[in-house]
Amino acid sequence: MAKEIERKFLVADDSYRSMAIYKSEIVQGYLSINPDATVRVRINGNKAFITVKSRNVGVVRNEWEYPVDPAEARQMLETCCQSRLIVKTRHIVPAENGLKWEIDEFHGELDGLTIAEIELPEPESAFVIPPFIGEEVTGNPRYYNSVLSAI
Repeated sequence: MAKEIERKFLVADDSYRSMAIYKSEIVQGYLSINPDATVRVRINGNKAFITVKSRNVGVVRNEWEYPVDPAEARQMLETCCQSRLIVKTRHIVPAENGLKWEIDEFHGELDGLTIAEIELPEPESAFVIPPFIGEEVTGNPRYYNSVLSAI
């Protein structure tokens, strides 16, 4: 079992776009939005995954992720998804110490929302906050993707 240690922020401006080294289109939906056992299906390009996450304890939660066939992932989203699909563009921006920022620009009903996340090796890990980072929303359930899918 892997641990996800993540900090989440709103994005203040689009300067991250010129810093991004990679960009991908993501479609995801939730088979369960229960905070104790969130189950997500994600298609990212030609790869797909099913991910189970436990409830957050601070900035840490358990995470199990498994690859699935993209065609089967599409079927799961079409037949089992309990909420609307989330469509977003993810930009990867390198950070200090081998870390990376994942900046998600949401589309559709969530158009205009942009959130940056950084995964850390330890909850207390230090990191540099670049100029495009705005208000921290770590721990605010309003900004969990599972909650955003249900709005």
